Amino acid sequence: MASGSEHLSPGLSGYLTGHSTPPDDLLRELIAETAERFPDRVRMQIGQEQGTFLTTLAGLMGACHAVEVGTFTGYSSICLARGMAADGRLICCDISEEWTSLARAYWQKAGLADRIDLRLGPALDTLRALPGGAWLDLAFIDADRAGLVGYWDEIVPRLRPGGVVLVDNVLAIRQFNELVLADDRVVLALLPVGDGLTVARRQ
Repeated sequence: MASGSEHLSPGLSGYLTGHSTPPDDLLRELIAETAERFPDRVRMQIGQEQGTFLTTLAGLMGACHAVEVGTFTGYSSICLARGMAADGRLICCDISEEWTSLARAYWQKAGLADRIDLRLGPALDTLRALPGGAWLDLAFIDADRAGLVGYWDEIVPRLRPGGVVLVDNVLAIRQFNELVLADDRVVLALLPVGDGLTVARRQ
């Protein structure tokens, strides 16, 4: 089962997810196969409410250029790509061939393989190799906490004005939260979604 907003009361968490668009058959199949193949890692998968939020936000923005740091088995990348413009391109950064082999299979099933570019290797190296300038519409960081500052430092300068970066699992990362709060390049909100989701918009 995908992770969710466990810090909320079970009743409230259930009500919120029960009144949000649920995952479709393909995403439910991916949730189940991830749990079967990687039972000790299943909590790395985002919750269904986060997935719906990613699709909605990408659609509202009409995002064409996006980056994901931390792909795991592909749930969040499918949600992002589904919301992007028809000619959109999503660059996914991960280090695991094993995890992302499942993601590749589901990108194919979802009809999204032609718009997702998987780059295996240290994400910081991948981000540093991206073109400079302000061209990114949307970024989603859901990876190792030790690398968050480095990812932030590479992504924010590449966001276009009005571009958005989301950072997952931030409720307990005080130093990072203070750093981004003081970054005058963005305006942000920390939402009680999952284990804390920072939503920052480039000014």
